[in-house]
Parts: sequence; structure tokens; C-alpha cells
Amino acid sequence: MSTERLPLSPLVRPLHPSDLDRIMEIELAAYPFPWTRGIFADCLRVGYDCNGLQVGSTLVGYVVQTQAAGECHLLNLCIDPAWQGRRLGSLLLSHALKVAAQANCSSMFLEVRRSNTAAIALYRKRGFEVVGERPDYYRAEHGRECAVVMRMAIKPAAGRAARTPQHDPFLRPAGRSGCFSRAVTPAVSAVPSGSAH
Repeated sequence: MSTERLPLSPLVRPLHPSDLDRIMEIELAAYPFPWTRGIFADCLRVGYDCNGLQVGSTLVGYVVQTQAAGECHLLNLCIDPAWQGRRLGSLLLSHALKVAAQANCSSMFLEVRRSNTAAIALYRKRGFEVVGERPDYYRAEHGRECAVVMRMAIKPAAGRAARTPQHDPFLRPAGRSGCFSRAVTPAVSAVPSGSAH
């Protein structure tokens, strides 16, 4: 893992439709089963929190998340493979958590491929806990792959009281397997299952 220092300070900024070409370059380089351009366009259109990480004039990563009923769902967090190993994923995750806290969310959920051990390690290091699995959630080279579902409690932003839902509006037990199923349908119907990679 590279510990090379960045020549310029990274900047987190909102994504725009004009970023779609570069977003797709990163997505296609990073994932064997990427989101489509249409999914990103829909996320921007409906107002999901879509932010990019820029170094100099180069977009090097992005994060897509949505908030509802006091909960945040992290849908996609990606760093260009050429820029990985420089703690940029952690920087984007910090920004995503800040956005969720400012939206008065009490927790953040995400799904991650069971085989994505680097991402799972990052999320665990930041305080996420495994709360279940979704069987056959992701497309894979040979069939399907399970998703690990992770959750982290979020401290409210300064001056805001935490929302404490009486029940978890995002996940519900799906049977004896300990797996969970979606209780809230995302506003973007084009976001595929297994969307967070």
C-alpha cells in the first residue's frame, strides 16, 4: 500500500452531470460489475448526495448516499484504482459521515461484497459493525456473491439532537438465516441490487 503524499490538497465537491464521463472511467476501472451511466445520472437527477473527490483538476473518486427517516444508506464509494492506497477512501467516508450527521441521521448502512476485504477493513476501522448478510446480492464472475451488511451509529452534528427511530426503517429480518431485506424502496429504481460493490 502506497503512503505517498499527495502533491495537492484533495477537495470534496458536489458532482454534476458534466462529471459523468470521468465517473464512468473510474467505475469501469474499479469494478467488474459497474453501475451504468444511467444509474449515476438518475442519482444526480433525484437529488441523492453525490460528491466527488478532486485532486488538482482530476476527479479521483466519488461517493453516493441517500438519507431517509433518520437513516443514511451509503450506495457507492469509489476511488480510481490509480489513486488507491493514499487514504482517499477514508477521506471520502469521513465526508459521507459528516453529510449524514448534518442530515440528522442516527446511523449509516452499507452493503459490501464479502470478497472486498480491503473495504470491509476500512469500514470496521471506522466503527462499522456487521449486522447481517444478503445472499446472492451481487453479480459475480461465476454466479452470485453475498453482501455483508454493515451499520454504524452516527453522532449528531453540533447543535442537533439525534433522531432515534422506534424501529429500523431500512432493514428487517428476512428469516432464520440472519439475513436482511430492504424495507424501504430507493427513489432511484435503476440502482441495482449490489449497488455499493
